[in-house]
Amino acid sequence: MSRLPFELLLALRYLRPKRTFVSVITLISVLGVTLGVAVLIIVISVMSGFDKQLRDKLLGFNTHLKVLAQSDRTLSNYQQVLSVVASNRHVIGVSPFVSCQVMVETQPPRGEQSSVAAPWLRGVDPQTEERVSMLPKSIVRGEFDVSGSGLVVGSMFAKGLGLRVGDRVAIYSVEDLRKLRQSKGKAEEMPLPPDFTVKGIFDVGYFEFDANVILTSLENAQELFALQDDVHGLLVMLDNPYQVEQVREELAAKLGESYRMVLWTEENSTILGALAVEKNMMFYLLFFIMIVAALCIMSALITFVVQKTREIGMLKALGATNTQVATLFLSQSAVVGVVGVIAGFGLGMLAVSYRNEFLHFMNRVTGFELFPAQIYGFGELPAIIKPSDIAVICGSALVICLLAGLLPAWNASRLQPVEALRHE
Repeated sequence: MSRLPFELLLALRYLRPKRTFVSVITLISVLGVTLGVAVLIIVISVMSGFDKQLRDKLLGFNTHLKVLAQSDRTLSNYQQVLSVVASNRHVIGVSPFVSCQVMVETQPPRGEQSSVAAPWLRGVDPQTEERVSMLPKSIVRGEFDVSGSGLVVGSMFAKGLGLRVGDRVAIYSVEDLRKLRQSKGKAEEMPLPPDFTVKGIFDVGYFEFDANVILTSLENAQELFALQDDVHGLLVMLDNPYQVEQVREELAAKLGESYRMVLWTEENSTILGALAVEKNMMFYLLFFIMIVAALCIMSALITFVVQKTREIGMLKALGATNTQVATLFLSQSAVVGVVGVIAGFGLGMLAVSYRNEFLHFMNRVTGFELFPAQIYGFGELPAIIKPSDIAVICGSALVICLLAGLLPAWNASRLQPVEALRHE
């Protein structure tokens, strides 16, 4: 004798596969819930992975906080400001920087045409740069050497210009281009751009940085932009990137109104905000897959109630209450929901685990790149499985399945035995 409630026993018995229209709709409902849960798990996990990896890349190249002068002026007393900033208990690294866009011209062998690009040149202090960024540890060829006329470039930038370690390039600053324009083509007055030697190539794994940033020493950058001993600002790394608001208030109280501080959340607010909005929108849009599955469940149960009108009348005549009859049909929708959620959870986890293998397979089959790094900035498809996201997806799927069974269950519970058996 089974210890299960008779409502659940009948629900399981009626859900057994049969060659009927209701069984087909039930199977479609289970598949709908399975696909809905699986797709949501895959998409939300990938979006969470994008968010996490993007934050890691941004915080690995850009610092948590930048100290700049007001009105876009340069910092003339940066050593004094640096000591004040470094004294904060949450600061673990401070480094001065110079940053401006330049024009780079390659110097190929005689007879070949040179290539030109306009990256951002960052002047760094090699003694303190390791405390504020992952660049010194991201060298894939050569070494992190910016001494003398040394230059370190991004991997995608080097690939675009065909640069290798040891190649020489000419760098034109804004000041050089201004002098070139003022010379009006007179050879004796035309300034010669300084030459730099590629000493290393870095790869931080983010296309925007790898393709558009080059590094040299702080002294070289100051000379290029005629800054004397000034710098454009200070890069500040904290022990916790999410305490930047508190640190900014503390530093503002010490430094006064002559300086402004830019947070990493403000500097990257557009892309981080867009990613968060996209993740929420994808959840709401894809949730309609489960709503369609829930409508299939409702359709199957309504048809089932019509087909089992006689049996419902007999159950009520034997003493079944309205609640027990309603529970019978709610149990059916619950079983469909549980089976669909479990299958969808397994399918989604499997797809997330082998996402990159499937991506590489599709790249080979189709012959073109489905996930181009030039657009998304990542070489692999990131994903993070958050228990909270899984709980929301699976829980909402079960709830929507139960809600789909409410109307048919309510109609079945209102049937009167006499009306149900009248035409039998």
